[in-house]
Amino acid sequence: MMDNLRTKVNSPFIKLILAIIILSFVLTGVAGYMIGGTSNDAAEVNGQPISREQLQQAFAQERQSLQEYLGDKFSEVAGNEESMKLLRRQALDNLINNELINQYANELNLSASDAQIERAIFAMSIFQTNGKFDSEKYRNILSQYNVNADNFAAQIRTDLVRAQLAKAFTGSDFALPSEVKNYAELFLQEREIRTATLSLADIEAKQTATEDELKDYYNANQNSFISPEKVQVSYVEIDAASLPELTVSDAEIKTYYDQNLKNYTQAQQNHYSMIQVASEKEANEILDQLKAGAQFDVLASEKSTDKFSAGNKGVIGWMEEASTPAEIANAKLTEKGQLSAPIKSGSNFVIFRLDDIKPESTKPFDEVKDSIKTTLTQDKNVKQFYDLQQKVSEAATNDNESLASVEEVSGLKVVTTDWFDKNNPPAALNFPKVINEIFSERLVDKNGSTGINSDVINVEGDRAFVVRVTQYKPEQTESFETVKSQIEALVKRKKADAELKAEGDKLVAALKEGKGEAALSAANVKFTAPETVSRMMPQTPIIGAAMAMVKPSEGKVTYTTARDAQDNLVIIQLDKVIPGKASDEELAQLTKEYQGMMGSAVNEALMLNLREKAKVEVLNLE
Repeated sequence: MMDNLRTKVNSPFIKLILAIIILSFVLTGVAGYMIGGTSNDAAEVNGQPISREQLQQAFAQERQSLQEYLGDKFSEVAGNEESMKLLRRQALDNLINNELINQYANELNLSASDAQIERAIFAMSIFQTNGKFDSEKYRNILSQYNVNADNFAAQIRTDLVRAQLAKAFTGSDFALPSEVKNYAELFLQEREIRTATLSLADIEAKQTATEDELKDYYNANQNSFISPEKVQVSYVEIDAASLPELTVSDAEIKTYYDQNLKNYTQAQQNHYSMIQVASEKEANEILDQLKAGAQFDVLASEKSTDKFSAGNKGVIGWMEEASTPAEIANAKLTEKGQLSAPIKSGSNFVIFRLDDIKPESTKPFDEVKDSIKTTLTQDKNVKQFYDLQQKVSEAATNDNESLASVEEVSGLKVVTTDWFDKNNPPAALNFPKVINEIFSERLVDKNGSTGINSDVINVEGDRAFVVRVTQYKPEQTESFETVKSQIEALVKRKKADAELKAEGDKLVAALKEGKGEAALSAANVKFTAPETVSRMMPQTPIIGAAMAMVKPSEGKVTYTTARDAQDNLVIIQLDKVIPGKASDEELAQLTKEYQGMMGSAVNEALMLNLREKAKVEVLNLE
């Protein structure tokens, strides 16, 4: 069987993700790592260790971020060993970059204080509620992303130091008006062009290919005509939506209500207020005032040292017996308006008042009947689904000769597919978990189908599958006759491409020599009316090529060629370049962009320089 990794990498989606990750390595220089022997550390940077624990946490964060970005597609990437290995190396690369920055900052005696870090964190909008820092939100978000608070603070420190380094190299965020003006003129520049198009399809339609040419192409490019491993599969699908809807009787509902009465009973609740002061003497004085008719809420607001309750006129709220603090419970307040004696709480003394009582109450059966019915119905149908899965699992395990036993115990029909490969599965089976199982070594080995049933495979949408591979074709080179028509199209396309390029080069040469009109007429093509293009427009290959052309001299035009979306050859005539003019608002925005570009360039140059001089040794990526 073709290796599991190779088949996964054939996926266009996987290739895109791997390309993104690999690009990040190219930009940061990860290719320069040398893998060392086993170690308790993941890497050393100029002798400074990076622990495997640090790497694992960084990898977990990278993995979670990728999962949130990809959504349902993440399972395809997560099941790919190579992509996960690259992601782990990316996490390590980031740790190495941070360590290099820290070491260089130490050389320059740069640092960020704890107060600066705190201000930076407090200013982050992600941790704010209604414009103010929310400590609970901060803790929840760090927990969600599996980030240790100390490590997060260390990362913020690194970011602040990195900003200091950028300023140290650029001097400041200041950009000269002349620099920004030149940048604006270039960015907002407009170009007037005309185009003439040579049709690839027209030239391709005139091409021919001999049998010998086709065979020569086939023999030289056999690796391009490899058919991936293919299978035929039998399967049974368990779909919760297709199972008969079960119901519950009134008697079942009433029995559940009686057996779970505590779930519908609200325990007695007491409402309390408090006044807290520093000494027992003061507490007794306040108690005397209260007994003499003083207003509790007024004294609480004026004298209580507990700022939270004082701001609420002493009110601390409703409490059930199980959640009532011991200090209040020990006061044994039983009647509305009853005051406690001063109770010592830590270094303070507190007077509690019982404001109100809500007696125990039970919701009547008729009030909760419908919600119980819904719950029991859902539970019964879920149980039916999983009971059927259990029966199917046992049948699939006990009888590996076929899916006949599964069909018998489930009442579901076995479906057999046509041939398919991993990248083009039938729609009914197109779930990553199902496809990964079908092409796993458990169901397919070097000898073909193992003749084993899978276990139950659960997928989204309350569905599950049991599959077995009934027939298998290994990866193989397609025969010449099978791919002959494909090769013929490729050979004709190749000839047409060459002829199109030669024709384009010939026309451009004639245009530059001033003989373009006759040449264009002979080729039966002509230039369009002038049009204006810029970087602000949706970009196409033609606009991109036009914006990259050399500015024409006064009174002259320049030419180039480019391929459009249909691969036609387009001759571009650049008539003139119009410098961009920025409004005050645009100029302000472009100034920020320019400063950002300069800062990024400085940071990138700094990292490349630090890496060139650093001794980085990767010891363990696992």
